[in-house]
Amino acid sequence: METVPAKVTKRLVDEMDELIDEGWYANKSELIRNAIRDLINRTKAERLEAAIKEDVEWGLSD
Repeated sequence: METVPAKVTKRLVDEMDELIDEGWYANKSELIRNAIRDLINRTKAERLEAAIKEDVEWGLSD
């Protein structure tokens, strides 16, 4: 794995610690990896949805 340095606010660290303490994640690395994966998947889905909408609009514009 590659290490990627990042700065986050104290509030975000506190929120992350709370999720870890509640047992949602084993550690900060796991939480951050999961958050990045979710962001990437959501962004890809939004792009796909926009492309489909554009195709439908193009197909209806006669």
